[in-house]
Amino acid sequence: MAIIVHKNINKMHEQQDILTLEDVKTLVDTFYDKIRNDALLSPIFNERIKDRWPEHLEKMYRFWQTVLLDEPTYSGSPFPPHAKLPVDQSHFKEWMTLFTETVNELFSGEKATEAIWRAEKMAQMFQFKIEHYRNNPFTSIH
Repeated sequence: MAIIVHKNINKMHEQQDILTLEDVKTLVDTFYDKIRNDALLSPIFNERIKDRWPEHLEKMYRFWQTVLLDEPTYSGSPFPPHAKLPVDQSHFKEWMTLFTETVNELFSGEKATEAIWRAEKMAQMFQFKIEHYRNNPFTSIH
């Protein structure tokens, strides 16, 4: 009787941290691929972004490059474009789930942990502010 031993072809590779612009691009591209295929989030993103995905991704590269790599390539206010989105807690929960999943699949380390923390704080703030502006329609968004 012969015993066949299967070797694991998919060896675990050690994940690195988010260290370069290429890492940021990998994170952003992978994350937004998931967004575009998500039943809950894709209709909202596709309705707003339409055919401007390359422009949106470039802006997200600059944003996360500024936030995580301390390379000031993004300027502007990230909240106003989101202020009137038709979203609620379920959307933010799904967004965070996909973001966390993406970071954990691709990276490990201090910056990866920071990325998740910053995304969570941003999601909480955006959710709070969207709800505030919904309940106070005469308040300035800026």
